[in-house]
Amino acid sequence: MLMFVGIGYAQVPEKAQDVSPLLISEQIPGIPMMAMNGDVASLLDIVSEKKTIMLFYRGGWCPYCNAHLSDLGEKEQQIQDLGYQIIAFSPDSPDRLQVSIAEEGLGYTLFSDADGALMKAMGIAFQAPERYNKMLSKHSDDQNPGLLPVPAVFVVDTHGTILFEYISPNYKQRMSGDMLLDVLEHLNKEAE
Repeated sequence: MLMFVGIGYAQVPEKAQDVSPLLISEQIPGIPMMAMNGDVASLLDIVSEKKTIMLFYRGGWCPYCNAHLSDLGEKEQQIQDLGYQIIAFSPDSPDRLQVSIAEEGLGYTLFSDADGALMKAMGIAFQAPERYNKMLSKHSDDQNPGLLPVPAVFVVDTHGTILFEYISPNYKQRMSGDMLLDVLEHLNKEAE
């Protein structure tokens, strides 16, 4: 009986390099997500509107994340011209997301994954080092259970199927906007 109960709980790795993300050709989960304005929608409904770049970042407190958000923001029009939308997810609360939008001048939508449900379902959650827990709690309105996402970029089609992913356990290494544009152009050519 105890084994059965234990199987029901997914293990979250202690280290970023031990995550096991969903793979290319797998489907993203239809988890309800809260946008920065407080609206809630199913992730599958959101991506059904347009091919989507899903960006996972650690939070508005992370300078590497903010630089990455800005880099993709500068490429947003080119990304849209290729037929894609950008959405981003962090453990920050909706109020903190509003601050990130204002400070970084972003035109795309940020979603709160304060409880870590999406990062766990995507297989990119890991246990934050203890020194981060107080800050994560503060930035998530006490909802974060001590989890961080490995910074990641997923490209998905309108059915929620993963077409491409870039995941680096080194939070200082990010996919550049130029590299993403090259990937999107390649994906569009493959689809022709």
